[in-house]
Order: sequence, then structure tokens, then C-alpha cells
Amino acid sequence: MSAKQDFYKVLGVSRDASAEEIKKAYRQMARKYHPDVNRDDPKAEDKFKEISDAYEVLSDPQKREVYDRFGPDAFDPTKNSGTGGFGGFDFDDLGGFGDLFDVIFGGASSGRRRRTGPQRGADREIRLEINFEDAVFGMEKEIELPRMEKCDLCKGSGAEPGSSVKTCPDCNGSGQTRTVQSTPFGRFESVKTCNRCRGEGRIIEKPCSECRGAGQVKRNRKIDVRIPAGIDSGSRLRIQGEGEVGLRGGGPGDLYITIVVKPHHSFKRDGYNLISTLEIDFVQASLGDEIEVPLLGGAAYNLSIPEGTQPGDIITVKNKGIPHLHSHRNGDLKVIVKVKIPKKLSKRQKELLKEFYSESDAKQNKKGFFEKFKDAMG
Repeated sequence: MSAKQDFYKVLGVSRDASAEEIKKAYRQMARKYHPDVNRDDPKAEDKFKEISDAYEVLSDPQKREVYDRFGPDAFDPTKNSGTGGFGGFDFDDLGGFGDLFDVIFGGASSGRRRRTGPQRGADREIRLEINFEDAVFGMEKEIELPRMEKCDLCKGSGAEPGSSVKTCPDCNGSGQTRTVQSTPFGRFESVKTCNRCRGEGRIIEKPCSECRGAGQVKRNRKIDVRIPAGIDSGSRLRIQGEGEVGLRGGGPGDLYITIVVKPHHSFKRDGYNLISTLEIDFVQASLGDEIEVPLLGGAAYNLSIPEGTQPGDIITVKNKGIPHLHSHRNGDLKVIVKVKIPKKLSKRQKELLKEFYSESDAKQNKKGFFEKFKDAMG
């Protein structure tokens, strides 16, 4: 890595440039100086490497912080004193750059320090498949799921009843130990998880025989869930306090249930409207009729077919659709009409149709009656 270049100047950006501005500048310069584009320029490869080195540092927030504080010497790969480095300082003394950043920024554990006090349990999410009718009308359902729960024997302490729990002497109950290291950059303090208590801040002399010191055991729990009427696929229900148990006296997490609705063989859903189809013959379509149609759930409804109904017409039945969530309103039932054309006719039926044909305006049309009728019926 080039150690003496000003990385900001290499990319042509200011020292307060945003991450997006740095990325944009790098892309522009990388395209301009890429060796494949400048095959006749022997310096293009070196320039491209210089650009890549600058972007590698400035695009990484931690490396950029080190660069801004200590300059390019912080990334000098040479170890010879008097050449702009740190007098032969070996970064391997700190275990590489990763450990160097841990020292400078307070240790790898500083951003995710283990909590030693009460900790809320994790949330859980499951998928629940229900029938179409249950989604429309709502239901009560009992579900069973495995989860971690507080151990009854030790009451969640992790210690065998009658035994004691001691404060960790290494970290004094904090769960973390602090060390100070001297580096060419100065003295830095790092915080790490206590090795003795593994961040718990306490030491159990005799672990619980039931949970082996975890304070939790896995059990199958039955939960009653109320599915509200009108729910649809993708909806999420939140059951408060039914997630994983908390640690060290912390409250439990929540349970989230994602609903998956099975399709129905006769009905479809469009928002809060129900969609169904009804097949009638051409006589019913021409003269009109009243037909009993099934509703979702087993009830029936007398549907009036208007005279002259056309194939594809939609008849709306108000308030026979899906209940709106958290409301007393209902959607509608939309009945799509299909007209069935007979494939075979008796002699008498043909005579009647011919008689109808002779009385209709279709006689004057060059198209045959049956062709016109088929066109009209779709």
C-alpha cells in the first residue's frame, strides 16, 4: 500500500467528503485509469493501484479514522526506521490491523458488550396456515410451539437450589475486563469480555441439575390465538410476552405470527370483496331468472338474474363479502356470470330457435343465426 500519498488528493475529494462522494470519485477514476483501458500507458497500472489503495482506506470508517488521526504512516508496510515509518514498529506485535483497531476503538467487544443485568427475551416469528373461511369469519386457534422457558427448579438463576452464586472476582461483576497497551500511537485502553465468567459477572458454584446452569429449559407451550375476521395472507399478529424468556429476570419477548391463507375452491378474494362465478344457460340470460347461489360458510342467497344478462356481466350483492378488520363494515359479493351454450339441440329445440330467428332482426343479417348467436354468447 502506498504510504506517502494523500489519499484524499489521490481520489480528488475533500477531507470531509461523504462515503457516497468517495465511492463516486473512486468509480470515475477507476474507469479512467484502469489498465485494460490504458494498455499503452505503462504508468496506468501503478495509478490504478494507488487509487485502489486510497479507496480501501477511505471507504472503511475505522481505517479512515486511523488515517485522519495518524496520517499515511499508519499504513506504511515498511519497518525500517528513518523511512517515514514508526522506527521499525511491527504491527504483528498487536496481532495485525484487526487488533490495532480494537485497541484504538476500545476493543472488539466495545460495540457489543455483554449485558450483565436483566435482559429482555428475544422475539419469535412463526407462520400459521389457516383455511379461507377461517380468515373471513375469524376463529380461535390453539397452537403449540417449542421455546426456551425459565427453569422451574432454579427459578432461572442457573444454580442448584441451596448452592450460592458468587460475584466474579476478575471483573467484579461487570462481565468485562480492561487492559492498557502502549503503542506508537500512545496508551490505549481496551475492554474485553471476562474470560472467567464469560461476561455473566457471576460464577455459579454448583450448576442446576435441570438446566445445567443455563437458567432455561426447552418446553412445548400451548397458546390460544384469536384470528380476527377479515385477516389476509401476509398479515402479522403480535402476541405480547409469548416470545423467548428473558435473562437474569428480564421480561419475555413477543411472538409474531405471519398468516398464510389457503385458497378456496369456489371463492377468491379481492380486497374485502368476494369473487365467485355462476353458470347459466342462454334462456336464463335472455329472459332473466332467480337462482339460489351458495354463500361462503354454507348459507344461500336468492340471486336475481336481470333480463338480457350478457356473458361476463358482474352482479353485485351488497354486504355479502369479507368483514373489514376492526370495523363493522363488510365488502360485497361479486358474481361473474358465464353463459352456457348447448352443444346439442333436440329437433323441437331447433324448431323453436328457427321460429325465434324468423321473428328477429337477425334474419336480415348476412351472418347465419347460429354464428351471430355464438358471437353474442362469447
